[in-house]
Order: sequence, then structure tokens, then C-alpha cells
Amino acid sequence: NQSCTHCHVSAGPNRTEQMEAETADEIIAFLTTGRVETLDITGGAPEMNINFRRLVDAACENGLSVIDRCNLTILSQTGYEDLAEFLAERGVTVVASLPCYLEENVDQQRGKGVYRESIAGLEKLNRLGYGKPGSGLILDLVYNPLGPVLPPPQDELEATYKDALKKRYGVVFSRLLTLANLPVGRFGSVLQSKGQFVDYIALLRGAHQKENLTAVMCRGLVSIDWQGFAYDCDFNQMLSLPMSY
Repeated sequence: NQSCTHCHVSAGPNRTEQMEAETADEIIAFLTTGRVETLDITGGAPEMNINFRRLVDAACENGLSVIDRCNLTILSQTGYEDLAEFLAERGVTVVASLPCYLEENVDQQRGKGVYRESIAGLEKLNRLGYGKPGSGLILDLVYNPLGPVLPPPQDELEATYKDALKKRYGVVFSRLLTLANLPVGRFGSVLQSKGQFVDYIALLRGAHQKENLTAVMCRGLVSIDWQGFAYDCDFNQMLSLPMSY
């Protein structure tokens, strides 16, 4: 339901791919094998898929942790008014994208009016206990730079986010995750069109730190696409680089 300029999966309202029930059935069967600890569901707007709630319930019934990668605006759309309650009742961790604490920057990156809808989504989650100490309901936010730059230090930016959102809206959250935009998909195309692709690749290469490799998500994650094919991370899925068996 959004078309963000930084989106490496090129998601948007005009995309038609949908995971079908048969593929969801295979995933649910895999969740029962005892080989999985967490079901991490992303999209764009994964909640729009008809199998979303069935996948969440199956994971919860098998004692798995569940993460919903939520864009916040979906929480107020027609037909999804009870979505926040559904997530809270099952203790689903919400990892919500809010690429800045400033309205102008968010609307520039995600579309006009998205910031206000996102704040409304955060307020709804807070009312249910999300992000509040002792509630057990985790609400993490994700920061993306607006352009071909690296994110600032995570701890410092988290403090700024928490201060700004608390003072302006009374919004609280658990922690902030900073993410460097990957130059593939829509974001890669934007860089190419502006002649910034090569320079951004050089920036990423120059910022590489080998000590971070032990925490790279592909070491413990299998990414399943809408057709059921397996990859070792979401980014390699977008690059059509499947897992080696």
C-alpha cells in the first residue's frame, strides 16, 4: 500500500504477486518440524496477504516467536481496523518502518500523509501496550537514510527519536534499528538515474567492518519468497540469488 523510494523490493499498490494458500500450507508444515524458532513476516505490507493471520496463528500454536514487519499505515486502512489487536493478543513483535522522526522527510520518502498515518498507527499500538516497559509487547522502529548516505550511530539516533516522539506525540517504543539502504530494486534504480550508484557502492565498501560478519542475518535466517523458493536473506531474494543446498 506504499511506494517508498528506498524500497529494495520495489513494493507498491500496483504489484500483483501474492503467496498462495498452497505455499502457505508448505510453510506451516515446516513450522511444525522443530527446526524453526522465529517466523519473520515481511512484504510490502505482509498483512494484506490473505494467509497472513493463518501463518501467525500457526506459528504461535507451535510456540514460535513471530515478527511482523509493519509499515504502520496499514493499521488504519479499511478492513484492517482490528489488526493491531490481533497482533497484541498473540504477542507478535512489531518492527515498524519510520524512516525519520520528521514529517517532511518521511513524506518525501514514503508519500504525502504517510507520516501522520504512521504516528496514528504508533499511538494505536501504544494504547495496546506496545513499546511500554513490562507489557511484553515489543515495538521496534527502523530508520532508513533518505538518500545515498550511511545511517548515523544507532544509539545516538535512538535517543533523538525517543525524545522527539515522546515530546510531540507521547509515543514510546522499544528500540531503534538503523539500516543502510541496499542499492537494488527501486532504490538501485533511483541511484542509477541520478548517477550516484558507483559512488554509493564505494561508500558501502569503504564502511565494511569484518567484525560485523558474525551478526549478519543470513547466518541464521532462511528467506522464503511468495512462490516458496528459498534464499539466505531478503536482499539476495531481490537479487534472485537462491540458497545453495
